[in-house]
Amino acid sequence: MVVPTQLTAEAVNQLREGIDLLLGRWSALQMAIQNEWGGRDTRQKAQQLAVDVYHWLIRPAEALYVDELEDLLDDFMLSLNTEIDDGSIDEVADNLMIMHEECLEGNFASIERLRQSIPAANHRMQVVNGGDDDDSDTASSSGDESMEMSDELDPSSNISGMTISEPPRAQAPIIDADGWTVVSSRRNRGGRPY
Repeated sequence: MVVPTQLTAEAVNQLREGIDLLLGRWSALQMAIQNEWGGRDTRQKAQQLAVDVYHWLIRPAEALYVDELEDLLDDFMLSLNTEIDDGSIDEVADNLMIMHEECLEGNFASIERLRQSIPAANHRMQVVNGGDDDDSDTASSSGDESMEMSDELDPSSNISGMTISEPPRAQAPIIDADGWTVVSSRRNRGGRPY
């Protein structure tokens, strides 16, 4: 089977969504965003990463090598003052390359699996058309210039049936005859019956 070298319009949309879903699940990136390890604009940097990965994957007439994509992801994480040694960069890069190859073939199974397994508290990236950016030197109608992160819960999750238990109440301090507060060891606090 001959694999096309150009993505169809549907494949472009699927690939963008897949990149957003995959980066939204990358726990190291999400921790960096949440804790602003790259500064106050960490969220915007992460949005730009999704755009950069997309443009890297669709570059014309060049062979794509996974180690170059790994370098792109590693350099980005280092720009957020985050060094990744857990192997997740390799995993994310491999998944992005597989996703791109599948999109070229018109197969969107891996993206559909990502859609189906969205965690309840997922940090999703959404592409938003018509942002406030005035980049007159880039002419594109694809809408990838402005991206917005949302920290919303997945609408399909049902949190109304969840019960939240109260934290245990602290006992009043015990003061001995000399005025000293008796501190019990951690082992004795709320211990299990034997």
